[in-house]
Amino acid sequence: MIPTVDQQLQSGLLLLVAFTVAAAAADGGGDGTLGASYIFGDSLVDAGNNNFLPTLSKANIKPNGIDFKPSGGNPTGRYTNGRTIGDIIGEELGQPHYAVPFLDPNSTGEVILHGVNYASGGGGIMNATGRIFVNRLSMDIQVDYFTITRKQIDKLLGASKAREHVMKKSIFSISIGSNDFLNNYLLPVLSIGARVSQTPDGFVDDLISHLRSQLTRLYKLDARKFILGNVGPIGCIPYQRTINQLNENECVALPNELALRYNAKLKDLVAQLNDNLPGATFVHANVYDLVLELIVNYDKYGFKTASKACCGNGGQYAGIIPCGPTSTLCEDRDKHVFWDPYHPSEAANVLIAKQLLQGDPKYVSPMNLKQLRDLNL
Repeated sequence: MIPTVDQQLQSGLLLLVAFTVAAAAADGGGDGTLGASYIFGDSLVDAGNNNFLPTLSKANIKPNGIDFKPSGGNPTGRYTNGRTIGDIIGEELGQPHYAVPFLDPNSTGEVILHGVNYASGGGGIMNATGRIFVNRLSMDIQVDYFTITRKQIDKLLGASKAREHVMKKSIFSISIGSNDFLNNYLLPVLSIGARVSQTPDGFVDDLISHLRSQLTRLYKLDARKFILGNVGPIGCIPYQRTINQLNENECVALPNELALRYNAKLKDLVAQLNDNLPGATFVHANVYDLVLELIVNYDKYGFKTASKACCGNGGQYAGIIPCGPTSTLCEDRDKHVFWDPYHPSEAANVLIAKQLLQGDPKYVSPMNLKQLRDLNL
């Protein structure tokens, strides 16, 4: 059947609208807004990928998400009471929508031009990290998934505009490494072989080597603007304080020592990548000192505790059993640095994000995230 003139006009109009939407989504970055945010990492920034995996690491259960307004307080798979650091940074940089989880069936079409989240609770730099959870997306798999997204962007925009969108109007955020210690090197049952065969420095060198390769793969896929977070003070989380029966102002030494070893070499890696990958800018986020500042001086920032989880069970700091429907839940969620035994509260995430967006060079260098967004390559 031959289409009528009206049908032809309607079809042409639909194509024009679709093209206009795609072009508008791709055009962020020149007017103080971010075109897209591509997020890689672990449960600190997972926005729901693990909902779609058969895994023991899940956050799509109440009361997680109780303060997440877009869902009406229902759980989304975020491992906190509200927004993640990635959510908050995207908002503040002018991103109109949160980066959609890659595994979400809705992560197709023009929505990917605003960003995609590949992060996965339990994921790490090493593929073996997080085996205790059965399933999770390692950094290698996350980069594999971006390869798929990259081809989809080409189809949406055409090769030339797609390359410009990825290179100039997108920020690549990487927050990973904690699980490589907590759920790999420091996990007695599953990693004893690794610890026997590898010294701490050997393991850290292995992590840096793998991360270098992963970041180089993203660079070859046209990523140019990067923010890399180091590992926080993992010896100070409620879980570690609880199982080691520490006083309120004490932290476990070994995890923090390992984090500091890794962080020193990560900073060197950032400098090397800035020197050796033409056109790329790698920003270093000193999450360790930033979170430690909140923990040590919590009262200065309006918190009443930096040792006890708001949602959890077990021990002095509610730090053994993860947050779930049967957990003890605090009433003053914005007064706790930690939401659960492992993850910061939204109130803490807001303060961390603020520093990364426009903060002190001791926390974010060689530029902050607003400067990175506005950088003309």
